[in-house]
Amino acid sequence: MPRELEKHQLVERSIKKKYRKEIWNPFILAVKRYELIKENDRIAVCISGGKDSMLMAKLLQELNKYSDVPFEVKFIVMDPGYNEVNRKKIEENAKLLHIPIEIFETDIFSVANKTDHSPCYLCARMRRGHLYSYARSIGCNKIALGHHFDDVIETTLIGMFYGSQLQSMPPKLHSTNFEGMELIRPMYCIHEKDIIAWARYNGLSFIQCACKFTEMCSKEDYSTSSKRQEIKELIRTLKKTNPNIDKCIFNSIHAVHLDTMVGYKTGGREYSFLDRYDEPRNEGDEQ
Repeated sequence: MPRELEKHQLVERSIKKKYRKEIWNPFILAVKRYELIKENDRIAVCISGGKDSMLMAKLLQELNKYSDVPFEVKFIVMDPGYNEVNRKKIEENAKLLHIPIEIFETDIFSVANKTDHSPCYLCARMRRGHLYSYARSIGCNKIALGHHFDDVIETTLIGMFYGSQLQSMPPKLHSTNFEGMELIRPMYCIHEKDIIAWARYNGLSFIQCACKFTEMCSKEDYSTSSKRQEIKELIRTLKKTNPNIDKCIFNSIHAVHLDTMVGYKTGGREYSFLDRYDEPRNEGDEQ
């Protein structure tokens, strides 16, 4: 009689079997396409307790078992001031999924919630700094965050509609404040709907936004004021007439035609199309 699999083994099997096309293959695609993992990397996998970061942890854990490229993973959880229920939920899920987490404490919620100006922005910046700092203290050269395909295209549209700029979310980047450290996003090509489907299939539940600032707002009011939620609704509407609209947005950030841009910024410096306007152009460049 075959041995009955434990819960974490069933979850791992679902990633490789049932959701291979939707989750495992896009994960491997991102790792290879964007060269996210190099030999002897020591990666701090940053777990917030939500569905995205927990799945990312399992993906990197599985890759670490079988990869031809040797690398190490450390699973870290920063407690920014979670309430007791959320803290316990994270610990229980990590135990259930056999993810050996390290928890370190910060007072981010306490600090961010005292400001009246952009508490979410302040919280995000403080989180990133603490994660880099702790990761470096345990010998890691990279941190991995659980941003996915939908985060990428939503960020692109938010920048256009509310920031008056074409700016996206790269799959990896060097830290400007922590020399020698990098940030990678291994879930870059995975759609959120597939993450949700995976969690439901396995009967898993994770914490939602645990921020004390949003706890003080009614769910209805907060959703209405959220720019990201507005963008989600817009994309959902556009998909009714163009089912591939999300893929078009994603592909567009991989094919930016700078010669057609009136202005652009790189390395902190702004450029205008006038800077190169009188230079000779190749045949076929006309738009």
